[in-house]
Parts: sequence; structure tokens; C-alpha cells
Amino acid sequence: MALASVRMLCCRGIAPSWRLAAARRAPDWQPRRGHRLTPADDELYQKTTLKALERESSSMMFIDSYSSRGFTINGDKVVGPCAIIPRAILQWNVGSYQDITEESLVLFRLLEPRIEILVLGMGDKVERLEPDVLKFMRECGIAVEVQDTPNACATFNFLTSEGRVTAAALIPPHAVGALR
Repeated sequence: MALASVRMLCCRGIAPSWRLAAARRAPDWQPRRGHRLTPADDELYQKTTLKALERESSSMMFIDSYSSRGFTINGDKVVGPCAIIPRAILQWNVGSYQDITEESLVLFRLLEPRIEILVLGMGDKVERLEPDVLKFMRECGIAVEVQDTPNACATFNFLTSEGRVTAAALIPPHAVGALR
């Protein structure tokens, strides 16, 4: 029917090229693109499977959540600022970022095996540490990552899951949050 109307228009001397092109196309024609916008039919009904490459070790520390009162680490609640070293959780005697000094970080220097990265969670926002404190840790061969506490928790979990020798020193933020 569409082809008949196009022929009638062509006989009258009117040749709308867009109608001719539309009449030649297959009924399920779609524009060609460099990428697909929808999955192919065979991809719609495939099952997704997961395979665990390595079981989680009971000796690995993971931060489950944080609150203004403290942290939940491997299901255990810790009140106030804490230091997480590869196989232990310790209370960390600081009140704010201003209390972070060489003396408050000397614990991380004494660990054996030596930690690669210390993740510092400063509370609600990133605060600037004294340059001497960062220089002290660099001289000990320990990289320091200074972040707000929510990001520090996520970074610590990521580095730990990669198998890196990581420690964290965290000050609870005022905002409540959960990781998962």
C-alpha cells in the first residue's frame, strides 16, 4: 500500500526521497550505531554466575559501618577513635586532627611486618596535617593517605581486600553511614 502511494506520487512528478527510502527498508530496520543501546536477544536470557576466587580470611579486618560514636569492624563495635592494624583493633587516643602528631603515629612505625600504607580518617572533612608528621612517616617508608573518614573506611577495605599490608587510624565523623 505504501509502495502504491509512492508510485502515484512519482507519476505526478513529485518524488519525495524520504518516502522512497522508507519504502525500501525492511520493517524492523534500526539506525546503525557504533555501539548497541540494548542487549541482543541471546544476551537477555543468560544467567549470571559468580565464582569466589579466594575465601575471606578470618584474620583480615574490614570496616562494616561507622557512626558518630565509633565503628563496626568485622561485626565488633568500637567506640571512639581507633587504630586498625593487620590483626588487631586498638583505641587511639586522639580527639581531633589537631592531636595527630609524630608520637600518636609512632605505633605504626613499630609494626612488623612493616605496613605499606596508613589510611588516616580525619572525621567529616579532610584536614591538613603538619608537614613534619607526614615527613616522619615518609622517612619510615610508610605512605600516608589522608581522607575524610567515610572515604578512608572504603579505601582501607579496598586495600585490605587487595592483600596490601595496610593500617588505618580513624576519627569518627559526625554524620552516620554504612559501608556495603
